[in-house]
Amino acid sequence: MPVGCDLLGLSSRSVGEQKARPLNLILSALALLGRYGTQGFAISIFLGLALPQFAAAARPLLPITIFLFVAMTFARADVSALKAALAKPRAVMLAVAWLTLAPVAMVLTIFAIFPRGALDPGLVLGLVVVAASPPIMSGPAVAMMMNIEPTVLIAGTIITTTAAPFIAPPLAELVLGGPVPLDRTVLMVRMLGLIGGAIALALVLRRFAGYDRIKARKAELDGFGVVMYFLFAIAAMDGVTNAFINRPGKAFLFLGVATAVAVMGFVLAFICLRPFMKGGDVFLMGYGTGQRNMGALIAALGAATPETTFLFFALAQFPIYLMPQMIKPLARRFAVPPPQAGQR
Repeated sequence: MPVGCDLLGLSSRSVGEQKARPLNLILSALALLGRYGTQGFAISIFLGLALPQFAAAARPLLPITIFLFVAMTFARADVSALKAALAKPRAVMLAVAWLTLAPVAMVLTIFAIFPRGALDPGLVLGLVVVAASPPIMSGPAVAMMMNIEPTVLIAGTIITTTAAPFIAPPLAELVLGGPVPLDRTVLMVRMLGLIGGAIALALVLRRFAGYDRIKARKAELDGFGVVMYFLFAIAAMDGVTNAFINRPGKAFLFLGVATAVAVMGFVLAFICLRPFMKGGDVFLMGYGTGQRNMGALIAALGAATPETTFLFFALAQFPIYLMPQMIKPLARRFAVPPPQAGQR
């Protein structure tokens, strides 16, 4: 009898191990991707460009990937670090004000130099989307990958993203100088459903999985982010290959403008914020200024998004995807050194 029980126990364990093996393989693969996150971001944009046959079919995935980005960022937020940051609110208030107003000022300056009437209407609306969007949700994850303390950026991103359904539509109309292609109330409701629903999912995950478990899976969640980036890239590349072939002048112009905006964000942050913030926070503010979560507004606009505006949005993903790899040498200056052996 004991032998039979033992055999039964061994059999049960064997079945359990067999069932767990595929999950373990998936988690190991995600962890591997997470350890090479910045390289994965850079590669995924070119893979997305190389798969135009799937782009149109994948386009409906855009709001889903954005939803999951937002949910994962909120689920991974370190509440104790946020409380510590909010206990010294000066840096957080400055970050929120900067991340909200600096892109608006940047785009309005562009329009002052190049009047709206002289620019492609789709490019104009694309720049308006840049100005009105919250900072990209992957910013804190990129900061973690580069070992830069992300607390202020996380606080600023969470606050501006939470407020986005209420402030993005009026900001868009202010910068555009008129109504956007979708009723402001409808835009607000759609953004509230997208961002509010993602926050609700994050709270559920934290309640049932627990923050400690989520934190322990950092590499796997970084890898999951790379996978979401890849799917997002495929969906965003709808029409891009065709544009490079048939409208190369417009495609390269839009790409140049998007890249210039990303670089301008860094330059403005280092010029304006260095007297008021520590170096790592200034670096991350620069990243968040030029790297915007345009997908949240594009997803909310939906079918109302003009074709050329979607093209600008798609080409703006190139600096977003490539920037983490490009700025790694500069980021090392602001990285927190790893703890020495024996330190806690």
